[in-house]
Amino acid sequence: MKKIALITAALSVSLLSGCATILNDDLQKVNLVTSNGEKADLQVNGQTVTAPTVIDVKRTKDALMITSTDGKCAQSTVANSKVDPVFFVNILSGGAFGSTTDYSTEKMWQYEDKIEVNCK
Repeated sequence: MKKIALITAALSVSLLSGCATILNDDLQKVNLVTSNGEKADLQVNGQTVTAPTVIDVKRTKDALMITSTDGKCAQSTVANSKVDPVFFVNILSGGAFGSTTDYSTEKMWQYEDKIEVNCK
């Protein structure tokens, strides 16, 4: 009887939770670099950083907006998100419940690991 209850509980958890939701954090580490390798002050979604650096960005379907005001780098760079391949594994194993969870938590999205800002 305990075995059946344990198997039922494990099956319920696996079907009702999203694979990307379990495997991915809310934040993703992204390597932000400049094309010329020099330091540059940039803003990423309003947060000021000095590139090159590694930053934590929130996983979302929205693009990252990277801006520069110092004149030596492109005024704006857009980094679009894409669906993390883990999400597709979830569709095969978890079906509609798991994929809906991944979509609602936005953990199904990822950015490129390295984002390059064009600089002179």
